[in-house]
Amino acid sequence: MPRALITGAAGQLGRQTVALFNAEGFVVTALVLEPHEHVDADRVVVGNAGNLAVVRNALRDVDVVVHLAALPSPNAGTAEEVFCGNTCATFTVLEQSALAGVRHAVIASSQAISGLPFAPQARQPAYVPVDEAIPLQIADPYALSKATDEATAHMMWWRHGLSVCALRFPYIGAADSRLRARAQQLRDDPSLGACELWAYLDLRDAARACLLAVQRAPDGFEVIAVAAPNTLVPYPTEGLLDKYLPEVPRRRHCADNEVPLDLRRAKTILGFEAEHVWATS
Repeated sequence: MPRALITGAAGQLGRQTVALFNAEGFVVTALVLEPHEHVDADRVVVGNAGNLAVVRNALRDVDVVVHLAALPSPNAGTAEEVFCGNTCATFTVLEQSALAGVRHAVIASSQAISGLPFAPQARQPAYVPVDEAIPLQIADPYALSKATDEATAHMMWWRHGLSVCALRFPYIGAADSRLRARAQQLRDDPSLGACELWAYLDLRDAARACLLAVQRAPDGFEVIAVAAPNTLVPYPTEGLLDKYLPEVPRRRHCADNEVPLDLRRAKTILGFEAEHVWATS
């Protein structure tokens, strides 16, 4: 049976990913920062993902790694805690994974790597639909940590031959709670979603993207954007772009409320398409 380490296993995405990997027949080791009663793994290791001894312990008898542990925004701690904590954890987990003989890993990157969602002054993307090659406009420690994480992952391929897939997630959450609240907020004021291009992903689909990245990502380093195919608001995307991003060049037309993200790599490389789509009508 394949053996997987999932870090950040007590978080919302971590718990969903642990459950899915269990269902798919993996023997799961969960790395959690603090003891958590709702993590249903074969083995639970408690400690910081940036701690060398903790990570080495967690990697015992592991075949693949899904690294989700991170402070999730620039507001989740001081600038130093967010940047240094996130990047130290990613380097430690990937470096020790390679030294332990692991050959495939997945890391949670973010659409916030663009620099737009948490920018101290409003910024606009260079073009839409946004793809993985979009020029970055980083001005916050969280976005910088994700850019560093991706650079670290790329280096691990050249350094150790460790294949890493970095998944750029949008706003994620459970449909009956976090997504519902966000959808209502953006319905009332769509301007709040312009920096994120009104994108989202259901937790169940986010976990499935992690599974597919383990199963199907090719050898090497890959950056792949994943999101639902539609926006989280009940308004035509072209109208939203006209109103909130009128000066941004458009590389193609977005039909109805299609999300202005280029998701082709997710489909062609991973075979991923979101199954849990928010009904905005």
